[in-house]
Amino acid sequence: MEDQKKQFTVSVYTENNIGLLNRLSAIFQRRHINVESLNTSASEIEGVSRFTIVVRITESQMKKIIGQIEKQVEVIKAYYHTEDEIIYQESCLFKFKSDLLFDERQIQNIIKESNARIVTVNKEFFVIEKSGRKEEIDLLYRELNVFGIGQFTRSGRVAVTKDKMNISKMLEAFQN
Repeated sequence: MEDQKKQFTVSVYTENNIGLLNRLSAIFQRRHINVESLNTSASEIEGVSRFTIVVRITESQMKKIIGQIEKQVEVIKAYYHTEDEIIYQESCLFKFKSDLLFDERQIQNIIKESNARIVTVNKEFFVIEKSGRKEEIDLLYRELNVFGIGQFTRSGRVAVTKDKMNISKMLEAFQN
């Protein structure tokens, strides 16, 4: 029986070194695997970065990818999770002309109903921020698009594990 493709969130912890992003992305590129989302940031330990990568592949492919990452990139730890093993969010910003905020009552209702928030208002424009699941952000985009979005930007997924995987203790051991 052939593996079914699933969405996986990959977490890779590394020291802050130049060129890691290229080496990581090359592993996926060589296998013709599309990276749906990639986010990199500082981790809870100074000097250690966390890459969060979202891909849709089979579990057997995922296991091979993790092995390749651990062999080809200087990692502290690399692991993958299915959707139900993590809590995750994305963030986005929408920019509109200011007059829409006051002339279109419907925009205010959409903002309120979607649990978005206005982060900036001035004479020329206003900016809405929304954090949530991909589907929530997609829906908000469709609802607001009819008003003429001036600019739109979206983060990659950020995630934490639900289980008792104690990554902090492992990272502290690295730090010492």
